[in-house]
Amino acid sequence: MSRDPLSDLLRSVRVRGAVFYYVSGGQPWSVQAPPAGEIAEAVMPGCEHVMEYHMIVKGNGWAAIAGQSPVKLTAGDVVMFPQGDSHVISSAPDASPPRWTAEMVHDMRDVPKPMPVTLHKGTLVPGAPLSAENADAVIVCGFIGCDLRPFNPLIAALPRLLHLSAARAGDMVARVIEQAATESSHPRPGGDAVLEQLAEIMFVYTARRFLDDLPEGASGWLAGLRDRYVGKALILMHERPEQAWTVEELAQQVALSRSALYERFVQYLGMPPIQYLANWRIQLGARWLRESNRTVATIAQEVGYDSESAFSRAFRRLVGMPPAAWRREQNRR
Repeated sequence: MSRDPLSDLLRSVRVRGAVFYYVSGGQPWSVQAPPAGEIAEAVMPGCEHVMEYHMIVKGNGWAAIAGQSPVKLTAGDVVMFPQGDSHVISSAPDASPPRWTAEMVHDMRDVPKPMPVTLHKGTLVPGAPLSAENADAVIVCGFIGCDLRPFNPLIAALPRLLHLSAARAGDMVARVIEQAATESSHPRPGGDAVLEQLAEIMFVYTARRFLDDLPEGASGWLAGLRDRYVGKALILMHERPEQAWTVEELAQQVALSRSALYERFVQYLGMPPIQYLANWRIQLGARWLRESNRTVATIAQEVGYDSESAFSRAFRRLVGMPPAAWRREQNRR
């Protein structure tokens, strides 16, 4: 394993991206998107959790979810909804948007993607784009999917609305948005694969920027990763998950007392170090069950269990089924 827990986690929870809509808007424009959970099976079959995102290619707009203040968007911005909330994207913060219903998404699941959509004066017209030159706003919209089981602490650490401004995004995200717009408006062979990769890159980069901007006193997995002591302990556990770590040994490695390390883990991650290690071992084992032909006994040893039976009991407690049954379920997807 690497010394990069964020990369480890992203690989193990299978982050996948897809671009679905190439939206052009004429003033005034607006749309309300349904909760991602209602359309997950239509947009990203087999994903346990789906997040919608929007890349602003041209123009200005606003993004809002119920109970929070709207956020102003400008060209080059990215906005994401990590918890899958229903949300509104519009040209003005007080717009009355038409609903892009879950039924509409399911009915159009087999339409070639990315699908052009026009928004104008309270109407929503799928399949009829404005040209980029005539549109007041152009937005590339899509979804990021990932696994929640057995253990994914990243999603809970992200906010309901995640805004990456063009000023903070830098040239890399600007190039991703530009390429996504090109691939969406002028489809070419291999374009779907390119768009998927661009979406995944955008998600990782946005999460990293969010980590950089976390305020002092923040909690959650990302805040723990940034902490001098908890972050080092996470690196050790991700680098050598098979080692029989104790809190005392981890504390010694990070130059902190046992009680202080325990308290910091609970403060940031909401669980003690050894519980985190146990959950991570099961998540890692689940990845090997899904991606390899290794036996359950071999996987158990590789992630730090003395026996197959001990691993199976721990796996069942966290996942709700034994490893072999979980592997069969994953292979059917």
